[in-house]
Amino acid sequence: MSGLAALAETVDTAAHTATEIPQLTDTLPDLTVDDAYGVQALSLARRYARGERRVGMKMGLTSRAKMAQVGVDEMIWGRLTDAMRVEEGGTLSLARYVHPRVEPEVAFLMARPLAGEVSPAEAMDAVEAVAPALEIIDSRYANFKFALADVVADNASSSGFVVGGWVPKTVDVSNLGIVLEVDGRPVQVGSTAAILGNPVRSLVAAARLVARWGERLEAGSIVLAGGATAAHALKAGMAVRCQMQTLGSVGFSVVA
Repeated sequence: MSGLAALAETVDTAAHTATEIPQLTDTLPDLTVDDAYGVQALSLARRYARGERRVGMKMGLTSRAKMAQVGVDEMIWGRLTDAMRVEEGGTLSLARYVHPRVEPEVAFLMARPLAGEVSPAEAMDAVEAVAPALEIIDSRYANFKFALADVVADNASSSGFVVGGWVPKTVDVSNLGIVLEVDGRPVQVGSTAAILGNPVRSLVAAARLVARWGERLEAGSIVLAGGATAAHALKAGMAVRCQMQTLGSVGFSVVA
């Protein structure tokens, strides 16, 4: 087994069994981001071999503040599979996660394939619809601490997602108010403008980033544009709902 394949097995097993692991960079401080994307791809290939199906991708570090915090000037991305999807209004079991958190996102549904350098208008021309969404992020690393290469290898912390009702792509998503509620009480308030000033810019970046790896955003796939507020830790018994101006709401309940 190659070095990257061995790392992929480690990361995949941690995610599959909801087990905490040390940072990869603790023992491999020279692990590059390119190598980490290789680990991510091999890790997800193991999931596909178990029967999971690729349904989209997520963007990470789409906040300028988050990029500055970790000392990078580029966003990261991860892959979404059907097994990661939580039904809107359904339940999420904490047993599947290590230390899960939730953050509000904007989701794009692709009508046609998209890849490479594109303009915002070209990106939106390839979109079928938009929706309010929630992403469940869950780093498998101890204490939710990691370097950039670690988080990329760990599928950019993406562990689950919930998508609300799709609405026409003509809705302007650039500056929509957001309230993330737990048990009916606001825990995070923000705007979609926190996603690079406009979530469409994240879609443009998504097309560029996947092309670097010989991929494209496929027709029918979902693209999560990135967190619009700080993430909120999940605990059993919570009822989580995100109210998003114009787009509607999306939510789920948490069980042990």
